[in-house]
Amino acid sequence: MELYLVRHAEAAPGDPDELRPLTPNGRKQARSLGRRLRSTGVRADVVLTSPLLRSRETGALIARELGADVEVAEALAPGATPDSVTKVVRDALDESGTVVAVGHQPDCSRIAAALTGEPGPPFPPAGSLAIRLGG
Repeated sequence: MELYLVRHAEAAPGDPDELRPLTPNGRKQARSLGRRLRSTGVRADVVLTSPLLRSRETGALIARELGADVEVAEALAPGATPDSVTKVVRDALDESGTVVAVGHQPDCSRIAAALTGEPGPPFPPAGSLAIRLGG
């Protein structure tokens, strides 16, 4: 099973936090990431997103580029853990396939470090990392 862990693209400042939309640059970042993934042969079965608006918008733009369905996953909300993300990814796919999971920072770095055994990458807006999850 392949997991593409993604931090949401650039979001506008504002309050309440959960309703912050992507900036125009953020929309461009998300579309660009979707195109890059597609151009490298990524075929996502599903794009899972945090329930926060900026993640849902990022996920929708990536999914459009990949021709994938989008599902909101509470497990990707701020405070996500490696265990909660692994569980929601496995529940979405039945042991094989590819999932793009859009979440937040610093969660993405911590999750990546735990799942790979390597130091967590910095995950700039629209940053991504491919992680192979064992069966």
